[in-house]
Amino acid sequence: MSHTERVTPKPLTFALLKFLADGDFHSGEEMARNLGLTRTSVHNALQDIDRYGLKLHSVRGRGYQLARPLYWLEAEKITAHLGEARAHLRLEIADHAESSNAVLLKRASQGEPGGSVLAVEWQSAGRGRLGRRWYSGLGDALTFSLLWRFDRGLAALSGLSLAIGVAMVRALRELGVNNAGLKWPNDVLLPDGKLAGILLEAQGDMLGPSAVVIGVGMNLSLPAVARKQIDQPVSDLAACGISLQERSRVFAVLLKHLVSVLQAFALHGFAPLRGEWESYHGLQQSAAVVHMPDGSLVEGIVLGVDEEGALHMRTGRGEQVFHTGEISLRKA
Repeated sequence: MSHTERVTPKPLTFALLKFLADGDFHSGEEMARNLGLTRTSVHNALQDIDRYGLKLHSVRGRGYQLARPLYWLEAEKITAHLGEARAHLRLEIADHAESSNAVLLKRASQGEPGGSVLAVEWQSAGRGRLGRRWYSGLGDALTFSLLWRFDRGLAALSGLSLAIGVAMVRALRELGVNNAGLKWPNDVLLPDGKLAGILLEAQGDMLGPSAVVIGVGMNLSLPAVARKQIDQPVSDLAACGISLQERSRVFAVLLKHLVSVLQAFALHGFAPLRGEWESYHGLQQSAAVVHMPDGSLVEGIVLGVDEEGALHMRTGRGEQVFHTGEISLRKA
């Protein structure tokens, strides 16, 4: 979701939040003693917790308590659910960063190996497509990036964002979410709104080799106050009966299917996935509008995508092909 204010966590904040994650009361004295702090330091570090989408109770004589438990990503649980994919991944979980994509892009330019995964519990400047920001409360979402290297050049990676969408729908189906769909070029939807977004950023030459950082943001549980700040219909996995306690398993299943699709894409490209992608596309054969980067609008009927992932529409000017833009239902 969009957010205009960047928040840099105080150095002690996350250590204290991990202490409070169980949802029980903990006294300031207890936390200060266990973490080698003063009570004043504890108090100061817990100010403005609401900026992270959290609510903190402070009761004299009892201490501090989060309004709800926090479920941090756990590397051991993630690894246990990865299966054979674990051999192809290097997992890192960071408490906070401005943007997981920005961090991995920098590392990619310095030789970071493919298969590197960076999950960030709190992103202060998470990025979506077209320069938008992505914001989520602490523990409410999955925000991560995966670096993948290809022997192919950038010219051969057409359709990759659509292939990633296929991987995500496959993962959701394994998790029991059978009503997820896709919107060209890279949104994952539930019937009541957007569930996840995909941002791809590439480095390399047109002829190869190349590297792609795949950024994913997925809503797990969006509070009502957060929904009011978002300018489009949104949804979350909580609406499908998947609790925040399942964060690590959900993450692992996503990674497992991403690895499978990326390996297949490296060999065969998008073409073998085209039919499956179209079967998930919520606007297939629908009247729609493409919002072009220059602000113009093109109306037509969605025919599908080609083997490079470009959108085909039947318009008043005949069949047109779109490689970029935003698509939405045409209002009656």
